Amino acid sequence: MNWLTNLPPGLKSIFSKKADADKESLWVKCPKTGELLYREDLEAAMWVTPAGAHMRVSPEQRFKYMFDGGLWTEIPMPPVVKDPLKFKDDKRYIDRLKSAKAKTGREDCMVAAFGEIGGRRAVILVQDFAFMGGSLGMAAGEAFIKAAETAVSRRAALIVVTASGGARMQESSFALMQMPRTVLAIQDVKEARLPYIVILADPTSGGVLASYAMLGDVHIAEPGAQLAFTGPRVIEQTIREKLPEGFQRSEFLRERGMVDIVAPRRELAGTLAVILGILMPNARSRKSRGGAGDYALSSD
Repeated sequence: MNWLTNLPPGLKSIFSKKADADKESLWVKCPKTGELLYREDLEAAMWVTPAGAHMRVSPEQRFKYMFDGGLWTEIPMPPVVKDPLKFKDDKRYIDRLKSAKAKTGREDCMVAAFGEIGGRRAVILVQDFAFMGGSLGMAAGEAFIKAAETAVSRRAALIVVTASGGARMQESSFALMQMPRTVLAIQDVKEARLPYIVILADPTSGGVLASYAMLGDVHIAEPGAQLAFTGPRVIEQTIREKLPEGFQRSEFLRERGMVDIVAPRRELAGTLAVILGILMPNARSRKSRGGAGDYALSSD
């Protein structure tokens, strides 16, 4: 007999919840197989399961995996109006923002940092799906522009990791305006003759895929990532045809030229270092050549 059954109902509930919380903190379910995996093993494997599922990770984890030595300097983001339309559906938009902030500890879905990859300067901008599905709104647009401006001023490559359900509906046309604004920011990076590289993570869809996610000099996708403007059910209902298996996944799109490289997360930093070495052959920093360096880096 379970010893919890002999406890008073109130205490039984407390201990049961604690046991469930401990179980959740120690074990993670593989989204492909349903297998329970030990959290420490997953962390050591960069949150890639034995079945090959690339699970979602935080911006800070992305920076740690991608920057040389796991060192970077976070780039402060400009403030924006939080709720320009005073939008409300079944819940106030401002309350949704508060909930997302409490969940993630950040102001919005975009986080940017500056550091080195393979000895070359790089600005990495990461879209956090945990914050309202990584949706593109005013704050995300301003963050993208800030990252692009920093890349130009620092003579660094701009690398964007996308993960989004598309434009943020609660901001309506203000969100849609971010699509052309980010395109113009990319143009500034390219006019400065600096690389713009996109890493497509699961999922990347909607207005994000229709704008800055598909304008890179190089497109790298994580294995199995869903990349789509709209969902397969909507497409099937529209064209009244059965679609090929996996037609919106990284591997299918690479075969058809929409994606250049499908790179496992463990190989991503090395792949980027090779690409930057080709695109920025004379851009190794003084620090990477053994000098004192000319900027400060910090770890998480």
